[in-house]
Amino acid sequence: MNENSQTLSCVMIPVSGRQLLLPNVSIAEVVDYVSNEARTGAPDWLAGSLEWRGLTLPVISYDVANGGTLSVPGENRGRIVVLNGISDNRKHLRFTALITQGIPSQVRITQDQIKQIDAENGPADLMLVDVDGETAWIPNLDYLESLASEFGV
Repeated sequence: MNENSQTLSCVMIPVSGRQLLLPNVSIAEVVDYVSNEARTGAPDWLAGSLEWRGLTLPVISYDVANGGTLSVPGENRGRIVVLNGISDNRKHLRFTALITQGIPSQVRITQDQIKQIDAENGPADLMLVDVDGETAWIPNLDYLESLASEFGV
């Protein structure tokens, strides 16, 4: 690795049939999967809510938000990733949460290790990348936040 290379600490997050790649700074915390069921009339992408640090957070199913089906993790498999809000337009929604299908893992990457791949994106996808031979989707956090802010919990 080049001495001048800068590394970025990231997290690979397993969801159904794919993994997501996010920088560490976008993640507030990873907690065990415990979610209250979504209320009647809730959109399909809303997997429930999470009581976290005195807040009630919407738990988003990335799979459903991207046009797939809801997959609830098995016992001791899933986690919920609490995401820091990024949008200036939604200051009232400081955090959202994503349901995972396994335990997220830490990775450190350099610019040389990541390459964008041409792919057809779903609404919740920003882009597909190759990270040292592994593919990962970078999620469209603005889109996910817009879903949560429109509905609320």
